[in-house]
Amino acid sequence: MTTIPTELRTPPVPPRGVAISGIIFSVLFTAGLVLIRLAVPADPIDPGEWIAVASLRAMVRLGLNLVPFAGIAFLWFIAALRNRVGLMEDRFLATVFLGSGLLFVAMLFTATAVSSSMLESVVEGRMSARSDTYVVARRLSYILINTFGIKMAAVFTFVTSTIGLRTAFLPRWLAFSGFAVGLTLLAVITDFAWIALLFPFWVFLVSAYLLVTEYHQQVSSSRHVSSSGEDIP
Repeated sequence: MTTIPTELRTPPVPPRGVAISGIIFSVLFTAGLVLIRLAVPADPIDPGEWIAVASLRAMVRLGLNLVPFAGIAFLWFIAALRNRVGLMEDRFLATVFLGSGLLFVAMLFTATAVSSSMLESVVEGRMSARSDTYVVARRLSYILINTFGIKMAAVFTFVTSTIGLRTAFLPRWLAFSGFAVGLTLLAVITDFAWIALLFPFWVFLVSAYLLVTEYHQQVSSSRHVSSSGEDIP
């Protein structure tokens, strides 16, 4: 019996739960970012007066608690994209694609860990909101997500759009919109933090497109089987 090498086999189709992972990431990341942005001043050297307000602390805690789930969903989104590209994957672009995605999640988790430890330390009285330690931790979390994390998100958007164009698994309008989003994230994020919402919005569009395409393919396949009579014993 002839065996087909592993690298030449057609990749299995992922379950629909994996395909909607990008939508889950988009919703959770957007909700977490909005909660934190509304509660915490955008200035990385703020005096920390917001910590004294219980409602603002609750908003920040909720936003930070959503981040791990958003990161997990994003990892599944990366896997779904790689599965969709399949054997057409370019190893050079795939390396940048995977590396930028993993680095984005790593920066996101690190910034969340720093922010959570800083918040709880101030609340427990172990650190003052006006201390140098607070200033360092606040700037560190700000730089991790805005200078490094979002930059990795921009690279991920660029390379995903490039792969989408080369393999035609994304329409041209969605790929070119990805280039625009990536350029905006690279150029504007340090001056206007709300621009970061463009990334989950673009991921949402990509996931929605993949779901719609998968649905149409399944409908077309079922109609073809019915018309050919293969489902009749």
